[in-house]
Amino acid sequence: MAMTPKKEKLTGMYISIFLLTVLGVVIGVYGPAHLMPRSMSDNMHLSILTIVVFSVAAAPVAAGVYAVCLHALRHWVHRGDSVPAPAASQTREHPLAVTSWVLASTALTVFLLIWGLGALSVDNGGIGRNPLVVDVTGQQWLWTFSYPGTNVQSPTLVLPEGRTVVFHIKALDVTHGFWIANMGVQVDANVGTITEIHTTPTALGTFDVRCTQFCGLNHAFMVTTGNVVSKQQFSQWLASQSMKA
Repeated sequence: MAMTPKKEKLTGMYISIFLLTVLGVVIGVYGPAHLMPRSMSDNMHLSILTIVVFSVAAAPVAAGVYAVCLHALRHWVHRGDSVPAPAASQTREHPLAVTSWVLASTALTVFLLIWGLGALSVDNGGIGRNPLVVDVTGQQWLWTFSYPGTNVQSPTLVLPEGRTVVFHIKALDVTHGFWIANMGVQVDANVGTITEIHTTPTALGTFDVRCTQFCGLNHAFMVTTGNVVSKQQFSQWLASQSMKA
């Protein structure tokens, strides 16, 4: 008479899921601040916050996968005829395990969908009053920044703190990629068309402007610096540049 397999206990697996989830949440909360560039704009703040939220939301899912793998390695390994391995189907068909997985996955999917739609709505919001317009031109292998309404053209991007900036971006020769990592701004610069993106600098300091599209031999060196300064300093810089032009 065949022996009925002993019902598998999943207590250890659930403890592993809990501990791994806690570890994942801690990494998700504190990791991005150390791994991502310093935030210098509202766009970048939203980007970092989104990474934190998505990492925390993904923690229980990743914990579940890792816990099942550890459980399988511990309990489902066949060590010979004398030690029969428990049936894996007991876990796959366990009512509590299946129900928990389906409900958690559904809740996380709906939450991330709502968050994504909300973030998209914020990103496409209004640009406010009196934005600063900056014309960005990419060409092999340098960036040029012009300030409409003035005769100022500069290889260095200077922006005022706290004022919304609208970038009008184009390329003269091949496709380039306009990227300010600290501001969460990244968009292609295309030939024959102008791409628009906006952000609001929120912190003083220096940042890099890089190209993210392979655009030729010296693509890696298509880097320039930028500065976020106070509004008063920006007005003084603009006036000094106008006198030089």
